[in-house]
Amino acid sequence: MPTAKVLAKVPEITLGFWIIKIAATTLGETGGDSVTMTLNWGYRSGTELFLVLLVVLVAVQIAAKKFHPFLYWATIVASTTFGTTMADFADRSLGIGYTGGSLLLLGCLLATLALWYVSLGSVSVESVAKPKVEAFYWAAITFSQTLGTALGDWIADTSGLGYAGGALVFAAALALLAAAYYWTRASRVLLFWAAFILSRPLGATVGDFLDKPLDHGGLALSRPIASAVIAVFIVLCVLLVPQRAAAWSGQRGRPADSH
Repeated sequence: MPTAKVLAKVPEITLGFWIIKIAATTLGETGGDSVTMTLNWGYRSGTELFLVLLVVLVAVQIAAKKFHPFLYWATIVASTTFGTTMADFADRSLGIGYTGGSLLLLGCLLATLALWYVSLGSVSVESVAKPKVEAFYWAAITFSQTLGTALGDWIADTSGLGYAGGALVFAAALALLAAAYYWTRASRVLLFWAAFILSRPLGATVGDFLDKPLDHGGLALSRPIASAVIAVFIVLCVLLVPQRAAAWSGQRGRPADSH
């Protein structure tokens, strides 16, 4: 018996989604660094600022009755900017270090996804249509963004690969996930979350490559200018790339287009 499709409050997962998402994560890195470093707010104050912005946007997103592209992407940018400053604060100001911070955040993300699955039977993003699901979704998104920042810094700094080398590592990992999507029967939900996590450090390492000093392996571009250019690119993408809400069948754990 066919079931009515329910429109989620998140966009369809398309190539356009990933282009905007990677740009948003790059903006999160350059924007976060603009506040904490260029404006000299420091990691703690920057984290507090972006946490307030994130909480406000998530509340508005949950209160909204339907999917709004600009509201959704503004919330994603807020989560990735908060992730940047929070990861830097934990790794550097609190002295946890990149490895410790990455392991802690991975545990938080896995715990969030486990609670989400136990409570609602699915962690598929197509099911994000009700406040309780949205709360789990944005918690998982925020942990994944912060984890991605810590992973990017760990690969670029601790491993000695540098920002360009780190970007290539994560780009290659995403290419492998894309190959698994098209040529295997691997879980689409698992592939989505893996890609969502890995696209964050890709954006982080690209952002660091753009704005870090030359003697640190970067291009030493102006952080505010780089952030403004990326923000304009994101706005143009949202305007020009079709932004349709994902559909959900309403059945436990099953998206509308699943077979």
